[in-house]
Amino acid sequence: MASPINVKLLLIGNSSVGKSSMLLRFSDEQWLPEDEASATIGVDFRVHKMEVKGKKVKLSIWDTAGQERFRTITSSYYRGAQGVILVYDVSNRESFDALPRWYSELETYVSPSVVKILVGNKLDKEFSRQVSTTEGAEFAARMNSLFLEASAKTAVGVKEAFQEVVEKIMETPELWAPVSPATPDKGGKGKGRPSGSSMANGGMPGSINLRQDSEDASSAGGGCSC
Repeated sequence: MASPINVKLLLIGNSSVGKSSMLLRFSDEQWLPEDEASATIGVDFRVHKMEVKGKKVKLSIWDTAGQERFRTITSSYYRGAQGVILVYDVSNRESFDALPRWYSELETYVSPSVVKILVGNKLDKEFSRQVSTTEGAEFAARMNSLFLEASAKTAVGVKEAFQEVVEKIMETPELWAPVSPATPDKGGKGKGRPSGSSMANGGMPGSINLRQDSEDASSAGGGCSC
């Protein structure tokens, strides 16, 4: 039986836009009311298995804190990511206006080939919407990202957001396919496909060393709610 393909996803965006709620809805099919939910401290982590286009995929999903004081902690978690879900709150203009800063971080920390999807969360707050669907879609297109709106509360669009980003990753083999064997060049040195920064343990792009990442988080004071 073929081993599942390891895929590392990140959830990023301002605090209180519903990143943790989306992850909880996707992984556990649950939702916590806002008055019961607490802000993520550092980074939360979930593993989720799914099948996409006939391939078994093991998702390692990292839910990062949106508060500024945790930025130095979470920056290390960009390493090896193959997909990024950027979340804003459709009823909070400030969370949308902050997106250029989050995209700037992506330019700094991840490869241009990494799949990105922009998600306008809290669609259930349509009555207090501050960002139109058109504006969100147009911004996503400018940033070369997939786009959809969702509601962690009602479950609308949540599964689709994760499904779309993973399907796009599956269509981008350089993000997950095993490295081709090296062939000697005239100088006698191995010459294969460049590994890039996303290459990790086991010779597969984006696969991660959970022990090392956990140590990174602990040393930074963030911890990991696994």
